[in-house]
Parts: sequence; C-alpha cells; structure tokens
Amino acid sequence: MKPVPGRRQNCIQVLKTMTSPSPSKLSWRFFGLLLAVLFIDGCTSTPTKTKDERDPLENWNRGVQSFNDKLDDYVMKPIATGYKKVTPSPIDKGITNFYNNVEDVTVIGNDLLQFKMKQTGQDIGRLLVNSTVGLAGLVDVASKMNLPKHNEDFDQTFAKWGVPSGPYVVLPMLGPSTPRGMAGLVGDTASNPINWITPMAGYSMSGWHFTDWIVLGSGALRLTDQRADLLSASKIMDEASVDRYEFIRNAYFQQRNYVIHDGAPPLDEELEKQMDMDLEELNRNDSEPVNTPAAPSAQTVSH
Repeated sequence: MKPVPGRRQNCIQVLKTMTSPSPSKLSWRFFGLLLAVLFIDGCTSTPTKTKDERDPLENWNRGVQSFNDKLDDYVMKPIATGYKKVTPSPIDKGITNFYNNVEDVTVIGNDLLQFKMKQTGQDIGRLLVNSTVGLAGLVDVASKMNLPKHNEDFDQTFAKWGVPSGPYVVLPMLGPSTPRGMAGLVGDTASNPINWITPMAGYSMSGWHFTDWIVLGSGALRLTDQRADLLSASKIMDEASVDRYEFIRNAYFQQRNYVIHDGAPPLDEELEKQMDMDLEELNRNDSEPVNTPAAPSAQTVSH
C-alpha cells in the first residue's frame, strides 16, 4: 500500500495534539500516546478491503457505530462544547482530577489482582495524598511527589490471566468493546466507590431518591467531562482517517494491547514492515533528482 500524501500533514498535527503536554489534556495524553503508532500506520496507507478476522460482526458493528456517531453529533458533542465554553479551566481540571482520584480505587484493586505490588503501594499513597492534601482529589498533589497516575482496569486484569478478548463488538452508546471488555466494564462499574452509594440507582420500587440523582448526575458529569477533553483530538481524527470505522477499531485494539503490556507491547511485524517500506519510498522520492529543461543551445537559437 502506498502513502497518501494529502493526509500526511494532518497526521503530523494529530500526533502533536495527542501528545501535547497541555494541562487541559493531561488526563487523555495517556490514551493519545497509545495511538501514535496507529496514526502513523493509518496516515501512510489506504484502507484495506480484506475481512478482519477480529471483526466477524462488522455489518452490525458499522450500524451501531453510525448510531453512536449521530448520537454524539446531536447530543454529546454540543453538550461537551457548551460545557467547555462555560467551565473555567481550573474547575474543569479539578473535576477531571476528582474522578481520576475516585477511579484510583479500581486501579488499586487491579494492581493487586495483577500482583503489581510496587505499583499497588504507589497508588495507595497517591489515593491517600490526593484525598487529603489534594482536597478530595480536586488537586493532583501526588503527581508532584513522584506518585504518577496509573491506568489499570478489569479488562487488563482478565487479559493478564489469559482470558482471550473475543470478537470486536460496538455497543450502543458505549462504543468499542469485546466480550472480555464488557465483563471488565461490569467489574469497573461495580468497583467504583460512587456506585456504592446506591448500587441500584433508579431501580428502587419506592421511587427515586436523592442518592439516586447523585449517582446518575455524577455519571453524566464524568461522561461530559471526558467528552469535552476529547473535542480537539476527535476533530483531528476525523480529518486524518479515511475509514472512520476501521480507524476506531484498530485504535481500540492498539490501545488495549498497549496498556495490557504496560507500554511495551510486542512488535507488530507487519506494521513495522509496512512502515519501513513507506519510509524507503519517501527516501527514494526525496533523493530523485528534479529534471529541469535544458537551456536552448546557441545553434538552436540561431536557427
């Protein structure tokens, strides 16, 4: 597959944005870094028409993604855009920090299940520091004390235990997943302390209660905050990718593979080979001399 020159500048901009150290994007830099290799591959090749063995339900999945995209265009994106405009940056950052701190409870549980004892100690220290000195997690003090944010979930834990991912599935409103990912999502939801307030929020036979609204409102705020943090990245992704569905599917598997292997996944030989071929072709194009028309000779002019 040959490079597509018209998209190369878009891809360079994608990489710059997704790896930007801007504080407003800090919580999503991790996800952006994981997609860097995928962007390079997607930006240097044309979409393939061959059937992906990971995606036997492609026709169904494409329909669900189309529904999700429309829901995002007409509901989530406008809400996230408005939220971004009216929310001051320090408050936006504080909200992100608060939810990251709550989710550290799930991270610690998965640290233990994966027998990452050193990381468990770091994350317990991080939770204690941010929950106290950091004002219930609104301020990320721990990162300044060399206690970095880690990202562990039940999908990663199941993968460490040898559970296969299963086929690719796009879930309505939830997006890309797999059977293992769906089981992991159940574990992540159950281990989130906010859900411990009212585990059956909205399902009480006696009607809605104040705590139900707290849980549901908190979930809506978290979803809006996450979507707002991805506004610029999703815009550039739309411009850079040829087949949005294929791009998101590959991004999902690349990101999962990256985090499961703690940032050191095994080399994708096919991808490496393709990138080498693309680089060689670029080098050849750069080294080819430019043919310029020769100046007419004096004899030709005289005739």
